[in-house]
Amino acid sequence: MGTLEEMQARHGKEKKDLQTRVMQKKKGATKKTRKGVNTECEELERQLKERQEQERAALNGEAVPEADDIPDLDELVEEPAAPQSNGVNGLVENLERTTISEDGQPRKRNRAKEHLARRAAEKDAAVEEAKNEAANQPDKKTVERAKMLVQFKEKGLVEKGIRPDGHCLFSAVADQLSQVGIPLGAGSDAELKEDQRYKLVRKAAARYIEGHPDDFVAWLDEPLNQYVEKIRDTAEWGGHLELLALAKTYNVEICVLQDGIAQTIEPDSDGPEAPEKIWLAYYRHNFGLGEHYNSLRRAT
Repeated sequence: MGTLEEMQARHGKEKKDLQTRVMQKKKGATKKTRKGVNTECEELERQLKERQEQERAALNGEAVPEADDIPDLDELVEEPAAPQSNGVNGLVENLERTTISEDGQPRKRNRAKEHLARRAAEKDAAVEEAKNEAANQPDKKTVERAKMLVQFKEKGLVEKGIRPDGHCLFSAVADQLSQVGIPLGAGSDAELKEDQRYKLVRKAAARYIEGHPDDFVAWLDEPLNQYVEKIRDTAEWGGHLELLALAKTYNVEICVLQDGIAQTIEPDSDGPEAPEKIWLAYYRHNFGLGEHYNSLRRAT
């Protein structure tokens, strides 16, 4: 082991050499490997400090401090198929080269710590990769909204927001029918508050579907009577089937603008009067509950 002066000189050189290695490793680290490299460097510094303390204690005739007793997971940890010179696998290689026992001899590898360090580095790399991938994805809400605004301007329409409560399709149709002067159903529409008029529209859609089962049963995944009851009495979302039923009930042409395209649902009426045209906006990404309809009125 030599004299105290020789040991101190050697310890100083070992610290200097390790600092140089640490600086080189950190300088060559990437975003994905930085956490693993930092962990590796900290472990190398800890091991050097521990070994030097053991050597000083042995030279002074003091009790040599014991290293942490961590179980060997040799049989549990799978080794990587292709070792690398840096990053996660580089950490394992350096741990194997620099681990020293109390008597200065190579100590059995601490595979538990190696495994934990590898797992932590891999997890951080995966998180970083997911963040980068998400950052490069277009914002669907922003894209959808921009396309809708272009269509509104081209067609001279302004949007009236409808509460996203499960009744939005029926509330939007109620607003549109009121704009073109079409009564919503039996009784006076004025007897209902504006935010309650959807109830008449729901009943109208349910009544038409129930009265024309051949037009709808092929598209249903449940008995017709159960479906009709949900449309009439609950907050079940409406869709294409309900729009078709409402177009025929009120003899209106329903134009739905959505994400850069327009869909038209016609009543197929043979009556003497041309159907009125009403406008809806359909969103898939801009509202927290999912799909949503707003009413579109003529710009003044």
